[in-house]
This record gives sequence, structure tokens and C-alpha cells, in this order.
Amino acid sequence: MNRKNSKIDRRSFVRHGVGAGVGAWALDRIPKKEMVSQNKSAGSPIIITSHTNDTAADAMQQAWSILTDGGSALDAVERGANVIEVDPNDSGVGYGGLPNEEGVIQLDSSIMDGKTYNAGAVAAIENVKTPCSVARLVMERTDHVILVGQGALDFARSYGFEEVDLHTERSRNAFLRWREEHSDRDDYGPPDHLVTPNQDEDDYDSIPFHYGTTNVLAVDSNGDISGITTTSGLSWKINGRIGDSPIIGAGLYVDNDIGAAGATGRGEDVIKCCGSFYIVMRMGQGRSPQEACEDAIEFIVHKYRNVNPNFFPSEKFVAINKDGEMGCASMGSNRVPSMTVANSDGLRIEEGVRTQYTG
Repeated sequence: MNRKNSKIDRRSFVRHGVGAGVGAWALDRIPKKEMVSQNKSAGSPIIITSHTNDTAADAMQQAWSILTDGGSALDAVERGANVIEVDPNDSGVGYGGLPNEEGVIQLDSSIMDGKTYNAGAVAAIENVKTPCSVARLVMERTDHVILVGQGALDFARSYGFEEVDLHTERSRNAFLRWREEHSDRDDYGPPDHLVTPNQDEDDYDSIPFHYGTTNVLAVDSNGDISGITTTSGLSWKINGRIGDSPIIGAGLYVDNDIGAAGATGRGEDVIKCCGSFYIVMRMGQGRSPQEACEDAIEFIVHKYRNVNPNFFPSEKFVAINKDGEMGCASMGSNRVPSMTVANSDGLRIEEGVRTQYTG
């Protein structure tokens, strides 16, 4: 190689491909698709979350008020994520999240500031309702990116975070039922002669099981972009398991010149494809947020179906770009994926695309 000609700037890097890490198939083979409906906010502020319940609407209203007052995208995404994290009825994030196999709720979160290209994260942190706020302090008050477990909790304590029992009655009861019913080869649960056959309230299938995560992404009036991903992770996971949510480039990625992306679903799949980074790089090559999210789903399926033809992904991706366009895609659910959006057009739920794999 001629080293004099080997230097390439970041924009050329994005334009011509992000290299061997994601492969030629990932960046060049994917066919162009018809553009789905895009919702531009003409450079004005926008904030989205992958959640679509009433709490998400409240979260986006509070975050939007920060943006309309001239506040930063960073402050807005933290406010929005905090509202969701402290909701005791949300079993996939923060307080009341579903625990691991030992009955302990361990939370993961990451945050990234496009303006400074800085990031912070915590993983397997216990007893703190708002892990994304701890992650922000990791980003702003240390030169590290991620703190884990007891170290993350000690760090949170040093900044005065209140320690609480993260269990609600609902999450604790769900764990106790799972422990009783997940195996017929242990001694949890009543003796056989006292078990009522086909009793719906005791069916294993009725016990909550999910990956539960939320992403919050925003562009502010200065055009700066920030994002947060926060979760209680895979329910009943092995103690200490960490998914994609606290890993920059997997569960979250932000580039202030391009946009931001976040992931929910099976974290192991997202980690192995660097899902959020991949989406942002695709947007940097000119793909819309919607197209880039669909590209990521196809990339995952393409890789896994080479090994297992019956593989069906559970991931959902959301993304925004600097122009205020947004996207959302999944494949592993019968429901059309959606997101809660707040911008100059109002507060609403927007549908994405349930991707059909093209092979």
C-alpha cells in the first residue's frame, strides 16, 4: 500500500464504506427499496422513543418541553428516559423491571452525546432507578465509557443516588411464579396432588418474558443529536449477563453529522452485528433512517440464516437523522413496529415497517 495515499477522512470513510468490520455484503449488496413515508421536521427539534404506551407519551411531552425551551438534546433524552425508568408498571426498564434467574434486578444503560462525541454506560447495576443518569455521569465526570456491577453502584453512591429495592409486587410475583413453574425437576411449587391442571393463572406461558428496552433519540434546535438506551435486560437471564444496551455501537450510536440509532430485542444478535453503528453508517451513505433500520434487520437475518434457515429475529431498531427524518423496523413480531414522536407536528405514534427478508 502507498502510505502517502492511504489516508482517508471521516466523510470519505462513511461515503465509501466502513470497511471489513461489517463486510462488503452489508454495505453494498443490499438492494435499494422504495422510500416509505418520511416525516421531516425541516431542521427543527425532534425526539422519539421506541416505547408507545401512556408513559412514553408523558416522557416525550416532558422531553419536548425542554427542546422547545431551547434546551439540549442531551437533557431532553435524559428527562424522557427517566420518566420511563421510574414507571413501576414497565417491566422492561428500571424500577419494576423483570429480574435475573436469581431474582435480582440488574439494569443496563448507555448515553451518547453527538456534540462532544462522548459516551457513558453502566451495566448490571442494582438498586438505582435511573441508570441512564448514572451513565451520564460516567460520560461527563470520568474518562471511562462503561462501569459494571458493584463498581457502577459504588460510583452512583458517590454522587448521592438513592438506593432502593427495584422490585415491585408485580415483578417479585412474576419471578416467584417463574421459579416455581420453569422446571418440573426441582422442589419449587406445590406438590403434584395440589396442582390444578390447566389452571390459566398458573400457566407458564402467562408469565412475562421479554427483552424489554427503550431507546430515546433527539435532535435539538442547534442540530445537536443525543441518545439513550436503557433496560432491565432479558428476563430470567443468567446472573451478570449484559446485552447490547450499554454497549456503544450495539444498543446505541450517535454521530452528530449524521444521526442516531437504538436497538431493542435480543441483545446478543445486536452486539454481533454492531446494529446501531451499522444503521448510522448506512444513513451516512445516504440511506434514510427507515431504509437503514430495514437494512440492519436484513443484515442480521442474512448472517444467521446461513447457519440456521429457520432463524427469525426479535430485534427492533429506531433511528433519526439530522434532518428530522425517522425510521423504525422489526421482523420478529406480528405487529407493525412503532415509536412515539414529538416534533413541530405534535405528539403522536408513528408506524415503521415489519421487514420482509428478501434473501
